[in-house]
Amino acid sequence: MPRYQLTVNGAERSVDAPADMPLLWVLRDLLDLTGTKYGCGQALCGACTVHLDGEAVRSCDTTVADAAGRSVVTIEGLSEAADHPLQQAWDELDVAQCGYCQAGHIMEAAAWLQRTPNPTREDVDRLQSDVLCRCGTYERIRAGILRAAENRR
Repeated sequence: MPRYQLTVNGAERSVDAPADMPLLWVLRDLLDLTGTKYGCGQALCGACTVHLDGEAVRSCDTTVADAAGRSVVTIEGLSEAADHPLQQAWDELDVAQCGYCQAGHIMEAAAWLQRTPNPTREDVDRLQSDVLCRCGTYERIRAGILRAAENRR
């Protein structure tokens, strides 16, 4: 079985895995980073979103071979003290209901806010349409993203 080198949340990691193993399962099963969730397995729902070299990607649809030699950031690595502006806004506004999709929403928004620091309500709606929330807390998710953008300024 091939060995792959990844930088995960700033630490160099080696994993033995089949080349086609989804990054999601490498993170959850081999590296015990369970904040990234399995949702649909087809890159449709966004629950498994992580950053790969700073870009939001669906880890269920990204192979370990594709991630090899690159930087991966999971929800656990977004900030050491869980004090990223999005995480703070989520706490302040009590955004999560069941919480299952929240890591995906936060990771998608964190990458996006790097490129769009002053989003409008409509911008956020377009962004978040890519990540599904089973509980329908889209109003609170939108408010959290807008609060985080405001707090970053």
